[in-house]
Amino acid sequence: MARVLFIASQPYFEWRGSPIRLRFDLMALSQSGFDVDFLTLPIGEDRPVDGVRIVRCPNPFFARRIAIGPSPLKLAFDCIMFVEALFMVCRRRYDVVHGVEDCGVLALALARLCRAKAVFEKHSDAGSYKRGLLIRAYSAVERFVMRRADAVIGTGPGLVRQVEALGEKAAKAFCVSDIPSSLAEPDAAAASAARARFAAGPGDVLACYVGSFASYQGIDLLFSSIPPALEKAPNLKFVIVGGTPDEIAQRREFLRGRGCEDRVVFAGKIPPDDLPSALAACDILLSPRIQGLNTPLKLLDYLKVARAIVATDHPANRLILDESVARFAPPDAGSFASAVSALALDGAARAALSSRCRHLVDERYNFAVFKRGIAAVYTAIEA
Repeated sequence: MARVLFIASQPYFEWRGSPIRLRFDLMALSQSGFDVDFLTLPIGEDRPVDGVRIVRCPNPFFARRIAIGPSPLKLAFDCIMFVEALFMVCRRRYDVVHGVEDCGVLALALARLCRAKAVFEKHSDAGSYKRGLLIRAYSAVERFVMRRADAVIGTGPGLVRQVEALGEKAAKAFCVSDIPSSLAEPDAAAASAARARFAAGPGDVLACYVGSFASYQGIDLLFSSIPPALEKAPNLKFVIVGGTPDEIAQRREFLRGRGCEDRVVFAGKIPPDDLPSALAACDILLSPRIQGLNTPLKLLDYLKVARAIVATDHPANRLILDESVARFAPPDAGSFASAVSALALDGAARAALSSRCRHLVDERYNFAVFKRGIAAVYTAIEA
């Protein structure tokens, strides 16, 4: 049985895209017959995976959370994880070292040290983050790893194209697309209960956003679009899934100042297995993304529950959406508000869009396809 050292400086487990993807990575490797040790941060809830040994690095900083993207704290943890990983490769022989995001360079160094194969998994576009010295350094290191790893996994076609743009010196790139954040299916009773919590009356049309409050998600655009959308379609009610308590309080204040706080429900963070039922309770699902080349994970959750989608006309949304399943709007608050309100007033249009969503998940974006993709990468580097 081949042994894999899997390294990721992401909170495990936490309700957001990369940690959810990590869980599916680990499940796919374990179910494909690999013996996996997973080295990760000392942050996040315990979420065991059958056949995987989870090792958490020390926490001398007493950190309880870590921001999305490169940061000084994550860099410090990477140094600690590298030392921990050195002890691990001295005690056990690994055939593959698999590093995610900033841990790609750790994986490459360790793989060369112990004569293993190096796999780098790329979840995001560095251009999504605010430019600065740290991000420029991160981008340079990422390019170094993409040229020297034995394989690079991109979570969507946009990220794979970034690897291929490096030319002949680039490592072999594989697209293993994200899948919906849970393997659970919507439950009719749970969806009905969620709608009762979200809606004020039977005539409400629920428009839901799922995700972090990071700027690249278009969160400012979203909240700026809410007041004008409500003016055009008073039957709208917005449901916001995600955000920290401080972020939610800030957005509540914004809405209160515009007199529409009562038409927005902040549902907080919903566990992935409960999310399909919460989404199925809604009528319109929102993706206001304004930056990045990685596929928004929320879109796969949206397609799974077969609801009409309103998305900004941005390349990230276009990676898997087209006009058959989504209504697109230019990336400004006024246009986005008009698209949401128009769909709120047109039940037939919502039904037409939602009817075409689920087949994409059944054909392309499911765990069986994901597991075959991960196995294909490992087969290729073994060959």
